[in-house]
Amino acid sequence: MTVPSGPPAGVPGEQAPLPTCSRHPDRPTGLRCSRCERPACPECLREASVGYQCVDCVAQGARTVRSTQPRTVAGAVALDKPVVVPTLIGINVLVYVITMVQARSVLDVTGANLWVAWAEAPVSVASGDWWQLVTAGFLHNSPIHILFNMIALWVIGKDLERILGRIRFTAVYLVSLLGGGVSVLLFANPFGPVAGASGAVFGLMGGLLVVVLKLKLNPGSVIAMIAINLILSVAIPNISLLGHLGGLVVGALITAAVIYAPKTNRLAWQVGAVVVAVVVLVSMVAIRDPQLVPLFSQACGYGYTSAC
Repeated sequence: MTVPSGPPAGVPGEQAPLPTCSRHPDRPTGLRCSRCERPACPECLREASVGYQCVDCVAQGARTVRSTQPRTVAGAVALDKPVVVPTLIGINVLVYVITMVQARSVLDVTGANLWVAWAEAPVSVASGDWWQLVTAGFLHNSPIHILFNMIALWVIGKDLERILGRIRFTAVYLVSLLGGGVSVLLFANPFGPVAGASGAVFGLMGGLLVVVLKLKLNPGSVIAMIAINLILSVAIPNISLLGHLGGLVVGALITAAVIYAPKTNRLAWQVGAVVVAVVVLVSMVAIRDPQLVPLFSQACGYGYTSAC
């Protein structure tokens, strides 16, 4: 018979060795996480509402809190204040100041080099100045022009940005701006320059109407606002009704695609809708351009260049 060399197991008064910290195996500890109950040394514990939790459980809890933040009807995290809208206003004001300096005029900046290069003329777009489809949306003719557009952008945009979220709102704004430019390219006077953020602002009006309908609110005030602005677009000379209508329709469609996207893979559906809209608009430009090139050639008498 073999006689054991150590004390017999289970001897009263014998103390079992302490477990080691789950993150630091070289540190014995008598403490445990109140959430997962794993051994943890004092360095790895954080005070919680009930007891102490290990740093892993604290991090997991923080991720859970972030994932359960309030979401809007568009799937965006609810925002406290707009950021994109004041940024867009700042960009528009900066561009106007530049054109004002170049034109050496406060009341009429249409002679500025930047205005001439960025304003949208369909024949110029067909000649290769494709950027005018977007840049024209950041130009304005006069202080009254930019004042009314920026007020409308703030009043409509600040609430819509909170609902759509910054990225979705930016997508709606820019695609609406492009939609207004494409509408001008397709249907407006080929030789008439057009500028202004109105196409994008009308896109926000269309988007706001869709959101109101989705939330089952009374759409009367939004419909009245759109109707009044469309009437003004007809009644006041030198306003691009086509640009306004194009922005309105595209903005409404993009917003509808964003807020009515299925909750399963919602982000993928939203991104796909924006991509499809841009592809369709660019395709329209590609179809229209060859129709305008002969007009440009006839008007200039030489080549297809925006120099004329």
